[in-house]
Amino acid sequence: MAAESLFGESRQPRLTLVSGPSRGGKSRWAEHLAAGSGLAVVYLATGPSLPDDPAWQERLQRHRQRRPPQWSCREVGGELTAALADLEPVQLGLVDSLGTWVAAHLELEPQDWALRCADLITAIRRCRAPLVVVCEETGWGVVPATAAGSRFRDRLGRLQQDLQDQSEAAWLVLQGRAIDLLALSQPVPPDH
Repeated sequence: MAAESLFGESRQPRLTLVSGPSRGGKSRWAEHLAAGSGLAVVYLATGPSLPDDPAWQERLQRHRQRRPPQWSCREVGGELTAALADLEPVQLGLVDSLGTWVAAHLELEPQDWALRCADLITAIRRCRAPLVVVCEETGWGVVPATAAGSRFRDRLGRLQQDLQDQSEAAWLVLQGRAIDLLALSQPVPPDH
C-alpha cells in the first residue's frame, strides 16, 4: 500500500517492516503489499535450503506456490547486504525474513554482530529500490531456555527497533489481520 503524498499521488515507502508471530500471516501481507506496488518484485530469501528437513521444504514450497510467476527469487541466505546493492529503482525488494538472516549470523561475537548490523542498515539506506522486510516477533512470553535462543531474541528485537527508526511504514500482523503500527502507535522513549 503506497503512501499518499500532499498532492494525492501515491508513493511507495522506501522501507516497510512487516512483523508478527509465526503463522500470523506476515509473509502473505508482505506479498500483498509488494504485489500492489506496481514494481518488479524481487523476493530475497534469507533462509537456508535445508534439503533434509521435510517441514522446512513444505514451508518453502508454500511460499513458492503463492508467489506470482513474474516475480524473481534470489536465495541470498546470510548475504542480504550484498543482494540489496544489486536492486534497481524499478524493482521492489521483498526480504523474507529478517529472523533467518539473524540466525545465519548468530555465531558472531558482539562486536562483529554490531558491524554486520551497521553494514545492513547502511545497505538499506543506500538501496535504490524500496524494500518490504518481513520480521519475526520473538519473546512474547516464553523466556528462551538456551543462550543461543536468548541471543537470537535479543539481537532480532534490537535490530527491529533500529530498522523501525529507518522505516516509512510498519505493520504488525496477528491472527490474519494487519495493523498499521505507525498510524496507531507512539514511539517508546530510548534507553539512557
